[in-house]
Amino acid sequence: MKVCVYAICKNEEQFVERWVQSMQEADAIYVLDTGSTDGSVQKLKALGVHVQKKIIRPWRFDVARNESLKLLPSDTDICVCTDLDEVFLPGWRKTLEEVWQEHTTRLRYNYNWSFDDLGNPAVNFYIEKIHALSGYRWTHPVHEILSYDRGEEVIVTTDRITVNHYPDSTKSRGSYLPLLELSVKEDPDDDRSRHYLGREYMFYGKWNEAIDTLIGHLHLPRATWKDERCASMRFIARCYKELKRYDEAKMWLDKAIKEAPYLRDPYVERALLDYHLEDWASVEEYCLKALEIKNHAKTYINEPFSWNETIYDLLSLSCFYQGKIDESLKYVDMAIAINPKDERLKENRALILQKKEVSDH
Repeated sequence: MKVCVYAICKNEEQFVERWVQSMQEADAIYVLDTGSTDGSVQKLKALGVHVQKKIIRPWRFDVARNESLKLLPSDTDICVCTDLDEVFLPGWRKTLEEVWQEHTTRLRYNYNWSFDDLGNPAVNFYIEKIHALSGYRWTHPVHEILSYDRGEEVIVTTDRITVNHYPDSTKSRGSYLPLLELSVKEDPDDDRSRHYLGREYMFYGKWNEAIDTLIGHLHLPRATWKDERCASMRFIARCYKELKRYDEAKMWLDKAIKEAPYLRDPYVERALLDYHLEDWASVEEYCLKALEIKNHAKTYINEPFSWNETIYDLLSLSCFYQGKIDESLKYVDMAIAINPKDERLKENRALILQKKEVSDH
């Protein structure tokens, strides 16, 4: 099988060498440069990458992806779309050839979107950017997705291929909001774009716009994925919290719990709200409910705070303020075991020990 990598690039010089090394298992690598002013193009060409330049105006991610896809030769069997801030773990090509079947059209594989301070995956889910050449095109101006027009897709899932994401935190997201607004305008019934737009308004502190947009998402006929519906409800609650409308925030978190009771996230968000309100008994209640959930589903919806030290940190604090000093010490030790670099947790532990010594005497 002929396997070709394709990507878009703009001012990614710092990532080029690492990325090309990671992609070397492919038969060829193609890049569409959309206007780099650094040394990206020269560096890519020096490493044997096929590079073409094209300015996309007005800018849309789907148009750029489709133009980069056009660079691939017609005899390509498998297309591998990546970004230059992504790295495949070695051996991906061999696994790809083993799991790709005769009628496969697309592959779903493991993606580590972010890492914690200890280097452990913080947000992990499946992505599906490896695909057959025929029948696929990218759609949506931002948060673009692959669409298939040749009937039913045949998707294979594997955990044996992993991509790690190491983004440039200095890069601006400034284009995302207008592109998301355009995406919703182009397809008002698309639930995914509406959810992303509401989330983006929340990121910008546009609380009322976020609330209206996310409620709109929940009313769309296509908005049936409970995990995403739960996230919209949680984001609505965050906005009401920022507006200091705490009863409405609680109401929406209760709705989120009812929508997806199998997820930790709405319980932890409720505990975080109650922490803000210093309702220590409620913090403890919702943290313990969250810990009853053991299944960590692999979707982008998952919040890192639901699976790191946060729950134990909250439990330690809530027990401390309720006078349950031994339990507070137990939970802070559990939090430190997960994140031993957190100095605040260590300071909390020292304060808890002082309180314990006083109470013991």
